[in-house]
Amino acid sequence: MLAFLRLVVFGFLILSVIYVIVSFWSRAVRRRKLEQEWNDTGRPGDKETYITRGMAQYERSLRRKLIALIYVVPVVVIGMIIYVTNFM
Repeated sequence: MLAFLRLVVFGFLILSVIYVIVSFWSRAVRRRKLEQEWNDTGRPGDKETYITRGMAQYERSLRRKLIALIYVVPVVVIGMIIYVTNFM
C-alpha cells in the first residue's frame, strides 16, 4: 500500500510539472503565432489589444482543455496495466 501511495504522490507531482511546462509552452506558441499574424496582416489596430483578444479566445479553446489529458491518460494506462496484470 505504501508503494501505491508513493506512486500516486510522485506521479501527481511529475504530471503537474509536465502540465505546467506544456501549458506555458502552448501559451507561448499561441502568443508567437498571434504576433506573427498581426505582423503579416498589415498591422490591424493596436498590437496589445489584438494579442489580448487572441489569448482570450485561446483560454476558451479546446486545445487548452485537451492539455488536461496529461493527467488522465497516464492514470488510465496504469490502471489498465494493473487490471490486466492482476485479473487476466
